[in-house]
Amino acid sequence: MKRLIALAIVAAVAAAVAIPAFAATKTVTVGDDFFKPTKVTVRAGTKVTWKWTGHNPHNVTVTRGPKKFHSRTQTSGTFSAIPHKKGTYSIVCTIHGFTMKLVVR
Repeated sequence: MKRLIALAIVAAVAAAVAIPAFAATKTVTVGDDFFKPTKVTVRAGTKVTWKWTGHNPHNVTVTRGPKKFHSRTQTSGTFSAIPHKKGTYSIVCTIHGFTMKLVVR
């Protein structure tokens, strides 16, 4: 019986430690004509949040990847997405596609 209780406690602690890992968030800054950082590595299911800090309008658009998503064009605020499928996501601002590129893996 003591062994079962010990195993239950270990399982509960392991579950409590694992929950924050699933709730992880990576933040990308959307500045005037740049994403920072330009490469982000996440586990499938990790929330990625883009935060606008500049004054010019920008958007977040997947041009290549396992699943497409995009934000509206905006000058402030945030946009979040959760890449559930494993793979490489090539992301641009469609207004500034030559200078604003981001890779999420």
